[in-house]
Amino acid sequence: MLKDKVQARAEAKLRIRRRIRKTVRGTAERPRVYVFKSNHYVYTQAVNDDGGQILASACTLEKGFREIHKNTKNLQSCEKLGEILAQRLKEKNIEKIVFDRGVYPYHGRIKALAEAMRKGGLVF
Repeated sequence: MLKDKVQARAEAKLRIRRRIRKTVRGTAERPRVYVFKSNHYVYTQAVNDDGGQILASACTLEKGFREIHKNTKNLQSCEKLGEILAQRLKEKNIEKIVFDRGVYPYHGRIKALAEAMRKGGLVF
């Protein structure tokens, strides 16, 4: 019975991910920013889906980030992560993005990350 619940949850997440990816597509001018949350860290990537390239990435696992923020799972760390990714994209002259929240609802840490990227000057 436990395996059935785990498999059903994985299939539900896959359905959500496919539904979102039908409409969200990244290009070189407007890359898709994908967010992944693990139990300990948050990962973000700016992806050009046309060329299959990762243009920029940032995560709370990075050594410089962990030296500044001891806790990598709270709202403040996600806000800082959004600022870092916005800065890296600005250095590559990317102003507009498409935000891909993945299977996660748009609240809490995901919302804090998106708002910080908007404050950093990205438009989406």
